[in-house]
Amino acid sequence: MPDFGISMFPTDYAIQPVELAIAAEERGFESIFFPEHTHIPASRKTPFPGGTELPKEYWHTHDPFVALGAAAAVTRKLRLGTGVCLVIERDPITLAKEVASLDMISGGRVVFGIGAGWNVEEMENHGAVFKRRWKIVKEKVLAMREIWTREAAEFHGEFVNFEPIWSYPKPVQAGGPPVLLGSQSPHSFERVADYCDGWLPINFPRADFSGPVAKLREAEKRAGRKNLSVSMFGVGPNEEHIKRFIDLGIGRLIFALPPAGRETVLPLLDKYAELKAKYR
Repeated sequence: MPDFGISMFPTDYAIQPVELAIAAEERGFESIFFPEHTHIPASRKTPFPGGTELPKEYWHTHDPFVALGAAAAVTRKLRLGTGVCLVIERDPITLAKEVASLDMISGGRVVFGIGAGWNVEEMENHGAVFKRRWKIVKEKVLAMREIWTREAAEFHGEFVNFEPIWSYPKPVQAGGPPVLLGSQSPHSFERVADYCDGWLPINFPRADFSGPVAKLREAEKRAGRKNLSVSMFGVGPNEEHIKRFIDLGIGRLIFALPPAGRETVLPLLDKYAELKAKYR
């Protein structure tokens, strides 16, 4: 049976991370995932991939590591996920320390979901080149793995380059937290098999994930990897979908919560907990 988690944009106007994390752990959820956008450019040149006006939570969300650090302090078992961290917008040396610090403080509970993002202007504000985004993401992930696993880490790439450095703490989880790639491009499967530990797709109600999961397994085999995980974002209260995902062997189902007040979120969390109980 899969693990069940929850995800929500942790905004300034929604139920706050501490109360949500406590409620999630009390109800037996395995994990909590928070996304990030450092900001949204006011120009709005890049259209929202969802095909609508950009929801306001995209520019009202807390920093995920601050929110997850708060969640870590009030829980004991709940896994703490970024869903996703836009590594392309972050310095890899600083990010490696943030992730490792959270993993140590939480006792090894971090799940590091990553992505390249979709907002061109947002990336450019951070000095990132949109057309090179995936090469940049790969180098930053590989550089962070060096920092997490070596006493004197160094990395020499096209976009990330540093001589030997000392950086502590190291993550509690051997080799660092699992890195899950949040992307659904045709190249996602090769990228997961190349430098990640799992795939983190978003559920689209009419999508058939049997083909993509099979492609991931093929890429895994070609790369000589085993047991790459699949965690499904955006799961709703649809039992047919849940059963389908379980049949596909998806190991973590992540229920979506709206960025709203406790009066909205907690009853929905109870509903998801009842659904979860049917499959445990």
